[in-house]
Amino acid sequence: MNKGELITRIAENADLSIAQATEVMDTLLYTIGDTLRDGKKVSLFGFGTFISKERKSRPGRNPKTGEQIIIPAKKIVKFRPGKELEEILN
Repeated sequence: MNKGELITRIAENADLSIAQATEVMDTLLYTIGDTLRDGKKVSLFGFGTFISKERKSRPGRNPKTGEQIIIPAKKIVKFRPGKELEEILN
């Protein structure tokens, strides 16, 4: 499922227009990203928790040339599924 399909499903299930569902989805994603950028976690009860983590710089290798390089540090997003989501999957 991609973003467009998800928006269509939200619109159908919540009796919203596609434009309204798109606005809801965009606001949700922006808010989650903004919260993670501030170093806070986002917990959605029954679904899971999004956490931003700092990945340290580390040595790597350029696959084309074999030259050793340093991969810079960066922030990444981790997701831990909630108990209800895991139960749905299993």
